[in-house]
Amino acid sequence: MHAVYDEIAKSLKREGILPHHHEGEVDSGWLLIDYGEIIVHIFSLAERQYYQMDRLWEQANPVVRIQ
Repeated sequence: MHAVYDEIAKSLKREGILPHHHEGEVDSGWLLIDYGEIIVHIFSLAERQYYQMDRLWEQANPVVRIQ
């Protein structure tokens, strides 16, 4: 989890994108990085299975934003 977190943060920092906020600890099984319009959640396998986020999002309607 920490490696995934670090890679996301480093990659976006290279592009000049910095987080507004971050929270969580590896021991909690859930890390969060807030980039404003985008929020990254990184779950351990156990937390991912518990919260079943994939099932939640499969019901969502896609939103297309045209700029």
